[in-house]
Amino acid sequence: MGNGDVSHFADRTRTEFGEIDPFSAIIRTTQLPMIVTDPRRHDNPIVFANPAFLRMTGYERFEVTGRNCRFLQGPDTCPKAVARVREAIRAERAVEIDLLNYRKDGTTFYNALHLNPVHAKTGELQFFFAAQLDVTERYRLVRERETANAALREALAVKTTLIHEIDHRVKNNLQMIAAMIVLQSQRIADPATRASMMDTLQRVEALSTVHRRLHQSESVSRYDVADFVRDLIGDLVGASGRDDIAVRLDLVAVVIPAEKSVALALLLNEIVTNILKHAFAGDRPGTIAIRIARDDEIRIVVEDDGVGMPEDGAAKDSFGQSLMRTLARQLGARLAVERASNSGTRVILTMPAEASTTVSVRSP
Repeated sequence: MGNGDVSHFADRTRTEFGEIDPFSAIIRTTQLPMIVTDPRRHDNPIVFANPAFLRMTGYERFEVTGRNCRFLQGPDTCPKAVARVREAIRAERAVEIDLLNYRKDGTTFYNALHLNPVHAKTGELQFFFAAQLDVTERYRLVRERETANAALREALAVKTTLIHEIDHRVKNNLQMIAAMIVLQSQRIADPATRASMMDTLQRVEALSTVHRRLHQSESVSRYDVADFVRDLIGDLVGASGRDDIAVRLDLVAVVIPAEKSVALALLLNEIVTNILKHAFAGDRPGTIAIRIARDDEIRIVVEDDGVGMPEDGAAKDSFGQSLMRTLARQLGARLAVERASNSGTRVILTMPAEASTTVSVRSP
């Protein structure tokens, strides 16, 4: 079939629209590839192909007119997709599907096919109208994204393995350091020196708590201070054996950068350890209250109802106090120690707000 088919189609459309054939003019000039097939003829041949379709496929008009569209298919065309098109044609219904097609020169392209049946007023099927679009670039971008995602997943797997290995080594090293401190302290006769060694042991254990929390966190770059405070206060009060010391927490989940977690952990460890050592001497019972709040700044308040600060301020020159001031500077924080209204001591740490807050968590 040749030019007669095109004339036949044009005659049919002129019959519908008159001498001026707007439909034919539109599909001839549009940049969207379009064809019309005639299902009333054997093998549903192409009876019209616009210039955009010819440019997309590389064929001449006489090479496509009168042929079924299957000449665009090749060895890598999906059989299931072809079956869907055939079923839609058989059922005289529309279908939208992407097909891998072949140009005249053998190169492939992804074709977004929109096939619609055209019925006469009597309901008789007359044509199939197919609008098409070369979506090869979209598929290329999808493949590139999938390749990039696969590379990211592989890199993440390697990084996760490395993190687990580092975690294992750090954990073992901290345990070894703690064991060495314990062994060394057992050989020291001087009570003050032995107590200093135990203070160092508590600092190592605070580092272990930070490390454990970071490893358990969904993000190794962010650190939840509230979670650490709950662990720290539980560990320190539990290790002291003081069942008569109550704990009251009023916390919001403040998240800080992980690189600041060690300094903050050591600072909070010093504060709570000092309270346990000095505020509740002998069998004096009491309460430790810790509050975390955030607005323009992060504010951590640790308060006790113990004996209060010494009048002469002798503790200001201790190693613990010096360490606290150094750690506060590392955090870019302000550290204030004052008498509490209940005659105890209140320590206030104020640092720049670098994270958001979540649900408040309180304990009685």
